[in-house]
Amino acid sequence: MRRPSTPLARPQLELFPFLSVLACTIGSLILLIVVIAAQMLDSDREVAIVARLEAGRTQQKVPRYIEIRGDGVVIHPGEVFVSVLNLDDAKSPLVQLLDEIEQRRDSEYLIAAVRPSGVSLFDAVRTLIERREIDLGFEPIDETWQLRVEAGAEALPNSP
Repeated sequence: MRRPSTPLARPQLELFPFLSVLACTIGSLILLIVVIAAQMLDSDREVAIVARLEAGRTQQKVPRYIEIRGDGVVIHPGEVFVSVLNLDDAKSPLVQLLDEIEQRRDSEYLIAAVRPSGVSLFDAVRTLIERREIDLGFEPIDETWQLRVEAGAEALPNSP
């Protein structure tokens, strides 16, 4: 006698393991976004500008630092402020700094940190610098960042 045949049960697709993995992934991404956003909103950010060497090369020039803002130029270290009105005055600290660098053109150069409010002023300062044929490097920095120039930034690094 033959046994009555029972219909074979079709396998069922279960999505619960996939959905739990997806929910964990989304949760991890949300946590990552919150942490990064919290770090970006930190307005007390301090930035250090340091002249770096390329691998295998020695630096022959000493960097001098200025910060260009909307209301004037700050000479670092010492944070000497020069107003927009006194930029090209012969007695201004900026012109004196440019005179010093021009005399030591082979051993010094200028690095300018440019704030968003100082972009238009940067063109005028850059013209002053390039007229004297002084080497210039510049870096845009955010308006809210606090600038810190490393102590001893004027000293030449030891050459190997």
